[in-house]
Amino acid sequence: MILSDKDIKDLMEKGEIVVESPDGKHVEHTKCASMDFRLGNVFKVYDHSKHAVLDPTRPETLVGATKTIAVEEADTPFIVQPGEFILGVTMEKIKVPDFLVARCEGRSSIGRLGIIIHSTAGFVDPGFEGNITLEITNINRMPVALYPGMRIGQFAFEKMTSVAETPYYKKSTSKYSNQILPEESRIALDPEFELIRKANAIKEEIVIKETKNV
Repeated sequence: MILSDKDIKDLMEKGEIVVESPDGKHVEHTKCASMDFRLGNVFKVYDHSKHAVLDPTRPETLVGATKTIAVEEADTPFIVQPGEFILGVTMEKIKVPDFLVARCEGRSSIGRLGIIIHSTAGFVDPGFEGNITLEITNINRMPVALYPGMRIGQFAFEKMTSVAETPYYKKSTSKYSNQILPEESRIALDPEFELIRKANAIKEEIVIKETKNV
């Protein structure tokens, strides 16, 4: 069940949904069934010259793979080139209660420019708190100018059947709580990749031993 504008405002007044922004204008952007959010001024761009591949089993390929660009002037655009993938961030910080999930969706007007604001991570868990990292791609054949402070997407809130037993802030595997800047993937922390790393380490030891015995 998607919350209406009335329900969103009521839960905000009760402090259940918390949305913080530098100028406090988020309530003005509440629509019939969602709340607009704006683009922050910090971006991370993948530096292709640093690594040949991003490999979750090799954390060193994920660390430092991006360069950070901050746009200080509100009237200065960040140009997203055709086919480019960058990380952005919402201006708003959001706190979702344990009985709701939020969905991060792009605005129609932005989509018609060819800008996708999330590749897969549009789902915000119950109990999450922080700014939302945006996975921005330009699928247009023309460059697109994005301006910090522009409305770029919207949050829709859905009520769960019951309160989550283990909200995001209680999960041992939570990796992005209280994020402020756009954050690179921390997929290397997933347990399945730790198993692969251990298996690879064992294989390397065997190869070294066999080489010494030759």
